Amino acid sequence: MAQKPTIPKGTRDFLPIEVAKRNYIFDTIKTTFQKYGFAPIETPSFELSSTLMGKYGEEGDRLIFRILNSGEKVKKADLKALEENNLPRFANSLSEKALRYDLTVPFARFVVQHQNDLSFPFKRYQIQPVWRADRPQHGRYQEFYQCDADVVGSESLLYEVDFIQLFDEVLSELKIPDFTIYINNRKILSGIAEVTGEQSNLIPITVAIDKLDKIGKDGVINELKEKGISVSAIERIQPLFDLSGDAMEKLEKMRDFLSESEIGLQGISELQKVLGDSHRLGLKNAKLEFDVTLARGLNYYTGAIFEVKVNGVKMGSICGGGRYDDLTGLFGLKDMPGVGISFGADRIYDVLTTLDLFPKQLENDLTVLFANFGEEEESFCLPLLKKLREANISSEIYPSAAKMKKQFKYADDRRAAFVIIIGASEMENQKVTVKEMKTGEQTSVAISELISFISLH
Repeated sequence: MAQKPTIPKGTRDFLPIEVAKRNYIFDTIKTTFQKYGFAPIETPSFELSSTLMGKYGEEGDRLIFRILNSGEKVKKADLKALEENNLPRFANSLSEKALRYDLTVPFARFVVQHQNDLSFPFKRYQIQPVWRADRPQHGRYQEFYQCDADVVGSESLLYEVDFIQLFDEVLSELKIPDFTIYINNRKILSGIAEVTGEQSNLIPITVAIDKLDKIGKDGVINELKEKGISVSAIERIQPLFDLSGDAMEKLEKMRDFLSESEIGLQGISELQKVLGDSHRLGLKNAKLEFDVTLARGLNYYTGAIFEVKVNGVKMGSICGGGRYDDLTGLFGLKDMPGVGISFGADRIYDVLTTLDLFPKQLENDLTVLFANFGEEEESFCLPLLKKLREANISSEIYPSAAKMKKQFKYADDRRAAFVIIIGASEMENQKVTVKEMKTGEQTSVAISELISFISLH
């Protein structure tokens, strides 16, 4: 017996109903992106390893899927590095390309490569899959889609305000009732490292405190100790885990904490501006919170950092992003500030499924199925089928004069909204019998009124 085929862990097949639901998410996000003035681009699914490596921090680099060299390039393997147990160098010699880890770094490469063809500030959106060699689990996949919007070429905080509005509008349009947008600023984190005398350990500190909601205070403290952070610094950082009050009150407390750090105070001022404008504009469903522990663990953020979580649903963040003013500098283009956000479409899908928020009409894979009673009836149905399709009503005719039980089972399997029955009497009277599958109700409808009847129901 042949072995049953399967797919790699962390990947998924999608049935038609699932694709319809995913497209509902993509279309909602895309429509809002366009409303805010973003234009679409696409980049390759894989990049040169040199483009991706070193841009995400040590933890991110470990999750990049490498593509093994093929053909003559295999001979370039650095066997001496293997003998010396220098595995990173050996891996680099085996792989010149890698699947993209996210859409932001490829976008930075895109901007540098096409800078003479773009007008700045340049606002782009991109909806494509990315890959991460992460351990598959609920809400975490090795292949998944990101829906990104970015602006490069401006330091204006108006874009941070816009992105908060965009988060709120998209998720409200998807009918998610209760979610929180968390915001921090990388300059505040730099200020914390500065006032605690740990400037050289900014990355270990941010990586550790970003895990507060996962491993708790004790876990963060232990990790800070393991990373060599001094006891005095940990004692100064620890009270920040328990900041109370609304966002503005927390920022004022942080202003006192960072009173001796110029960069930290700059981060405070930037957040106060963004939060103040956001509160004046108002939000539909989102709560907006300042979270001093939010770091997102990525090296390229330099200003605001965003993360969005749905309240009451056991799920990680469904959106994120931030400002990355020096990212294009990694590819030789200086003075090109940028800020961007990403919607995790797969996690949003899981949230909508958990909360039963998908529109019911998405469940109709097919609007109309014509029953088939034989060659004469089939010939009569074909012009009607064409008219329905011209009216953008999804329609088909059963391919043979099978038993009605089989045809109705097919209609159920396709989740057809209506079955149209045309027999000898219907052809003679120029009428059709329309059965509404959900209620079982049957209605006699004049052929001339068929399209309007279907459209109104």
